[in-house]
Amino acid sequence: MSSKTNSMMSENLKIEIAKELGVYDLVKKDGGWGNVSSKTCGNMVSKAIEIANRNLEK
Repeated sequence: MSSKTNSMMSENLKIEIAKELGVYDLVKKDGGWGNVSSKTCGNMVSKAIEIANRNLEK
């Protein structure tokens, strides 16, 4: 993920979303986010926005 996204999303949130999207094993195996595809990163950002919007509605 880009450094801008890294600063905007906590590591815990990224891990939670990666697990939900089924890519956390790749991150864990490779020891970082470098091999996560840009499409998956985009999906992670979309999911983070969805979570933020849900939290705002509460």
